[in-house]
Amino acid sequence: MNVVTGAFGFIGRYIARTLLESGEAVRTITTHPEKPNPFGTAVDAFPYNFDRPPDLVASLRGASTLYNTYWVRFEHGGSTFEQAIRNTITLFESAKRAGVGKIVHISVTNPSLDSRLPYYRGKALQEQALISSGLSYAIVRPTLVFGNEDILVNNIAWLIRRFPLFPIFGSGNYKLQPVYVRDVATIAVRCARESQSVTLDAIGPEIFTFEEFVRVLASKLKPGVKLVHLPPAFGIALGRLLGLAVGDVILTRAELQGLMDSMLTSGQAPNAPTRFTEWLEEHREEVGRSYSSELGRHFHWR
Repeated sequence: MNVVTGAFGFIGRYIARTLLESGEAVRTITTHPEKPNPFGTAVDAFPYNFDRPPDLVASLRGASTLYNTYWVRFEHGGSTFEQAIRNTITLFESAKRAGVGKIVHISVTNPSLDSRLPYYRGKALQEQALISSGLSYAIVRPTLVFGNEDILVNNIAWLIRRFPLFPIFGSGNYKLQPVYVRDVATIAVRCARESQSVTLDAIGPEIFTFEEFVRVLASKLKPGVKLVHLPPAFGIALGRLLGLAVGDVILTRAELQGLMDSMLTSGQAPNAPTRFTEWLEEHREEVGRSYSSELGRHFHWR
């Protein structure tokens, strides 16, 4: 038995699907167990119950492996990074009490306890909590994850399709290294089967500057779109205005800083085979056709 947190979401869904395809049993722990279940009766759903650890332990009991994707992209309402770290510690402690043998934790490339960016510092604190738990673990650190249910790449594509101009913040020379979500799931499941604890990045085979990445998207979706370089501060203000129009948080200042610091790249050798350019060619008619709302997916989904 495997427990996957957030199997109704993005990366968690692909991990659950990969496990089911290999004949393994799966249950999920999720913020909204009442959400429409994409797996039907194949995956039972339970709430996180961070405020009731005995119930959380019961949801985890009998699992050999916990695949953890729990985190927050940004602070919203009562959801904060500090709270997410506390919840993660509760989750790992509950897994240990439930007798879980191994935790496969989805992190991010370049986490650091010294980072000025709360997302990356929080991810480092999550990793620290897992290592300190005494459980066998695998920490998988993906770069920029793309796929059919992705939000960031889809919404860049949506903007390209929708408007005659697309903003490039600053020079556009900062780099990113996209990795396919199914490849991330495959790496995670493979790591669960290794006897030793391991930490590794999940990395696609192609590296782009941000401007190159946008040009690749535009060449397939709307070749006539004009790229306009903007100061980062102006770009964030523009993003907030557009966010008000669509009722979502499109991009935070910290996310932009992480992107401009090339945090979504790795110095390790690529270990995921899917090329973004080939995936885009195959899915060019689908990507960016509609806007994907982060708040809608996690907070206003009803």
